[in-house]
Amino acid sequence: MAKVLIPVPARDSDPSEVAVSWRVLTDAGHDVVFASPDGKQAHCDELMVTGEGLDLWGRVPGLRKLPVLGRVLRADSVARAAHSALLGDAAWRSPIRWEDIELGEFEALLLPGGHRARGMREYLESAVLQTLVVDAFHRDLPVAAICHGVLLAARSTDPATGRSVLHGHRTTALTWQLEGTAWRLARRTRFWDPDYYRTYSEAPGQPDGYMSVQQEVTRALADPADFLDAPRDDRMKTSGRSRDTLDDERPAFIVEDGKYLSARWPGDVHTFAKRFAALL
Repeated sequence: MAKVLIPVPARDSDPSEVAVSWRVLTDAGHDVVFASPDGKQAHCDELMVTGEGLDLWGRVPGLRKLPVLGRVLRADSVARAAHSALLGDAAWRSPIRWEDIELGEFEALLLPGGHRARGMREYLESAVLQTLVVDAFHRDLPVAAICHGVLLAARSTDPATGRSVLHGHRTTALTWQLEGTAWRLARRTRFWDPDYYRTYSEAPGQPDGYMSVQQEVTRALADPADFLDAPRDDRMKTSGRSRDTLDDERPAFIVEDGKYLSARWPGDVHTFAKRFAALL
């Protein structure tokens, strides 16, 4: 059994990536410990739990309780059930503080994602967490990162080299195809909050997608070819319409590079967590 650390932001982490990872790892016999900025119980992105607020009528009391697009974009039923169970878990209810983490007490590190800017930026920009990630790579711990969690790893610069810990590794992350598609769709329906799906937006003069997860992660790698994605003609993996399950890995795309494992989005999370549990 391994003791696995999962740091999360105070709010807006992705419920599928957090809860399914927790469920799969604990069901496999591993011990999961959560860490939050202040040591208080964190909260996942409620929009991704309920789907309410992602439709044109999402600001209308009563009608917001009838999601249509929201039912497609939110966590699936298995992930919502895992999230419901997570809320009663002692480790989730009593996390440790980021600054109190002693990495020597853990055998593995898992970095979940999320996209909502208000909560995720604290996580992605945390010098404490970036130092933690560098330490994990120095210790040669198994590290798993999914979606924006890969961006946290990409931003973790090893002071000994001045390069990202992902420099020289192969990885995947949230692709611009998946991020851009969700953003363009939701900005029309959630018109009062059009950048809900973008954690960082392009500045004037920057090309389309420059601040996407894929492009920023790619800029941290030794070779752009080290960023991997599923073949474009594999629509089950790339369309964003199919999600994996514990029994069906076909929609998932996972990259394993030694003890480092990465995945793209919540649609990969069952396979992601299952393979990480097996690696441990």
